[in-house]
Amino acid sequence: MYKNLIARAIARAHHLGLFAAMVLALAFALPVPLRAQPASAPAHPDPPAVPPLKVAFVYVTPIGQAGWTYQHDLGRREMERALGAAVKTTVVEDVAEGPDAERVLRDLARQGQQLIFATSFGYLEGALRVAAEFPGVRIEHAGGYKSAPNLATYNVRAYEARWLAGRLAAMNSNSGIAGYVAGFPVPEVVQGIDAFALGMRSVNPQASVRVVWLNTWFDPARERDAALALIGQGADVLTNHTASPAVAVVAEQQHVRLIANQSDMRAFAPDAQLAAVTPQWGAYYTQVARDVIAGRWTNAPVWGGLRSGMVTLSALDPRLPAQQLAALDAARQQLIDGRVAVFAAPLVDAAGRTRLHGAAKAAIGAPPVALGDAEIAQLDWLVQGVVGGVPKP
Repeated sequence: MYKNLIARAIARAHHLGLFAAMVLALAFALPVPLRAQPASAPAHPDPPAVPPLKVAFVYVTPIGQAGWTYQHDLGRREMERALGAAVKTTVVEDVAEGPDAERVLRDLARQGQQLIFATSFGYLEGALRVAAEFPGVRIEHAGGYKSAPNLATYNVRAYEARWLAGRLAAMNSNSGIAGYVAGFPVPEVVQGIDAFALGMRSVNPQASVRVVWLNTWFDPARERDAALALIGQGADVLTNHTASPAVAVVAEQQHVRLIANQSDMRAFAPDAQLAAVTPQWGAYYTQVARDVIAGRWTNAPVWGGLRSGMVTLSALDPRLPAQQLAALDAARQQLIDGRVAVFAAPLVDAAGRTRLHGAAKAAIGAPPVALGDAEIAQLDWLVQGVVGGVPKP
C-alpha cells in the first residue's frame, strides 16, 4: 500500500515541484504515532518551599540521661519526629537562671528563632524583657505566673501524680517516714511536697515527710549528702525535686525505696524504684509548634494534669502487689473524675493551723471542698506531717 502511495505522489511532481512531492511522499510513507510527544515536557517550577519554623530550647542543666532537662529534651525529639522538616530546633543547655539566661534568650531572638521554650522557673523575668524587645518571637515559659502578648506559660500538675506517689510510698514504708530532697522553695516544689505528704497520710495518718532544701536544682554531691542525711533520720522511702540521679543512686546503694523525679530512674535504681513522677512534654510541644505555623498561637496559660496525660505516675515496679496497683488505679480515676481532690478540706498546716475548713467527705455527687487553682498556684506553706519548713526568700 505504501508503494502505490509513493508512486502517486511522485507522479504529481510536475504540478507540485520535486521538493514538495518528496515531502508529501515521505509524509505518507512514515507510520504516524497515535499521539505526538514533545521531546521534553515544559518545565513546571516547584512551589516555593516553606522554610521550617525555627524553634529553640533553653535548658537549666546539661541534658544528661534523666531528670527535668532530659524529659524536656525527650519532648523536643518527639516534636521533631512528629513534624519533620516543618521545624528546625536549636538547643542551649546548662544555662544559669538570671542574667545568663536573659542574654541567651536575647541572642536566640536576634538569630531569628521564631519560637523559644524557656524551661526553667528562674528564666521568667528575662523572658518577659526579651519578649517586649522582640514582639514577633513567641516565647513559652515553663512554670511561670506572668504572661505577655507574645509570652505564654505552661506547666504540669505534678502534684496530682505526687499525691498518688505518696500513697504508694506509704504502702511500702515500714517506718512511715519519707525523705524529700527539694530544690528551691517555689510554689511548684511546695505543691509537690504537700501533695506527697497528703497522699502518704491518706493511707497512714501518722506518716511524716522530712525535707532538706538545697536552693539549687542541680548539685549531685549535695543531693547525695541530703539523701543520706534523710535516711539517717529514719526515711525508708526517698523522693526529690532536683535534677540529677544522685538521690536514686543513694536509694539503690542504701536499700531504701525511691519515687523518682521527672524521669524513669531504673537505670540508676533498678531495685529501689517504686515509680516515677514523669511529665510528658512531647504532645504539647508538637501542638504549640503547629499552632505557630498555622498562625493560631495564643498566650493562654496551660496547666495539664493526669486527665490530659501531661503528667503520669509511670515506670511502676513490676513486683508491686496487685492490690496496690488496683488501689492506685482507683485513686487515679477518682482524681480524674473529680470525686477526690489533692488539696481537699480539712487542710491543716505544719503548725497545726486549719487553712481550709470543710467536711472530710462531700455530699454525694458534690465536688469536694478544696483549694482553687489560684490558691494552689501560690502555695507557700507546708501541710501537717511535713518536717523542714519553707526557707525565707
